[in-house]
Order: sequence, then C-alpha cells, then structure tokens
Amino acid sequence: MGKILRKTSIDELPQFFNVFMGDMSVVSPRPHMVVHTQQYESSVDKYSVCHFLKPGIIGLAQIQGCKGEIVERADIANRVRYDIFYMEKWSLALDAEIVFLTIYNAIKGEAKTY
Repeated sequence: MGKILRKTSIDELPQFFNVFMGDMSVVSPRPHMVVHTQQYESSVDKYSVCHFLKPGIIGLAQIQGCKGEIVERADIANRVRYDIFYMEKWSLALDAEIVFLTIYNAIKGEAKTY
C-alpha cells in the first residue's frame, strides 16, 4: 500500500491542509528539511533565492524529473535551476501546466520516487 502511495504521490494530499491555512502554495518550489537547507545554503549557488516564495506541494523541478534522493551535487543544482526559472517566468498558464503534468505523472507513476 505504501509503495503505491509513494509511486503516485497521493501521500502528499494532506499537505493541502497547509495550503488552506496559508502556509504553503499549491505550485511553488518544494521545501527541503531544515538540516538539508543549512547544508545547501553554503554549498549550492543561489539556493536561498528559492525561499522568497511560500513552499509548494508541487513544483516545476519535480515534474522535470528532479525529485527523490539527492545523490550528486547536480541533483540539487538542477532543482534550484528549475525553481529559479519558475520564479522568473511565473504565470497562471505555467502553474496550470505544472498541475496538469503532476496529475498525469501521478496516474502514469514515476520511476524516481522513494
């Protein structure tokens, strides 16, 4: 059961409570754990820029395949690159595309989840 929940990202649904409370957005850069944030702030260029927005349940980086465990430095660097692109090019159409692709990926299932 847990494997199906993670594969389809349905385990993220409770985060909508945080959206209703105003603490998160539906679409925006995804947050990292505090310990990782402290580590990446000092080692990844422009990492802190992503914190200018409320964290989101879904983000551009995740639909582009940058999700799951950080194994190499390029994994987090690519996430930051997509997050900054999102911030610079934000539009309602981009948010709609991200939501649509997230639903599509949830139905299809993704390989890089944990």
